Amino acid sequence: MPNPEFNLAFEPAYGQPVAVAPHVQRITANNPSPFTFHGTNSYIVGDRSVAVIDPGPEDDDHFQALLAALEGREVTHILVSHTHRDHSPLAKRLQAATGAPIVAEGPHRAARLLHEGEVNPFAESSDIDFRPDLAIYDGETIDGDGWHLTAVHTPGHTANHTAFALAGTGVLFCADHVMAWATSIVAPPDGSMTDYMKSLDKLIERHDRLLLPGHGGPVKKPVSFMRALKTHRRMRERAVLGRIRAGDSSILDMVKVIYRDTDPRLHGAAALSVLAHIEDLIERGEVTTDGPPHLLGRYRPTARR
Repeated sequence: MPNPEFNLAFEPAYGQPVAVAPHVQRITANNPSPFTFHGTNSYIVGDRSVAVIDPGPEDDDHFQALLAALEGREVTHILVSHTHRDHSPLAKRLQAATGAPIVAEGPHRAARLLHEGEVNPFAESSDIDFRPDLAIYDGETIDGDGWHLTAVHTPGHTANHTAFALAGTGVLFCADHVMAWATSIVAPPDGSMTDYMKSLDKLIERHDRLLLPGHGGPVKKPVSFMRALKTHRRMRERAVLGRIRAGDSSILDMVKVIYRDTDPRLHGAAALSVLAHIEDLIERGEVTTDGPPHLLGRYRPTARR
């Protein structure tokens, strides 16, 4: 299976609603970065009575663009896929303007507890004040005027990450779990590679026909793309294990080799991705360390009897 063919072609059309599927519009926030690509995608689902998925960052221009696109329509629900600050903060202002309840899996939480002395490197990126009005669990459905959205819990990128399936269409709003332009960041302790891979298998088994991500353009051949994405992740895992078996004991040394062709601005995130792979390898008995795994830990292959 080949690596995924990432697609960097994307026109954000900032501030303008773009039809991306029947009864679905996308509005992209003007918050580009190495982590958000051209910006965060908000989605409007429905016609006269609508749901908004991922209102986005606290940005006045994006808020005004959403209000303009929603003029004359009733907002019945505000859905949030996960609690990173490029997706959830604007939900409060949109609720104040529309009166719609905020729906999500739950408040922000890490995939595991912090180890003693460990600092969460993505703490400032997390919307720790977020609280949904309605908690939605895996398989539960939100009903609207001519549309139905079902929650598909997909932990990995964050512990509370949730995709939303639009009933009868084969369309899945997959947020940051799968993106056409790059791999998703899986950064402990917020993220878990073990959870991410299980969630990826879960989405592959769904056989949706179109994925609408939180950043960038759609994934038009989801099953083949996600299978290739899974292979890509396993190749990274083998690269990490290979470096450890070759004698690299530190994550910094591994990143220098494995991510030598990656934008240096992303090496911090790459180190966290390596840590996520190492946590998974430790759980499976392939790698060992003294004490809990962390960015400055020393790692070695597990001795075989």
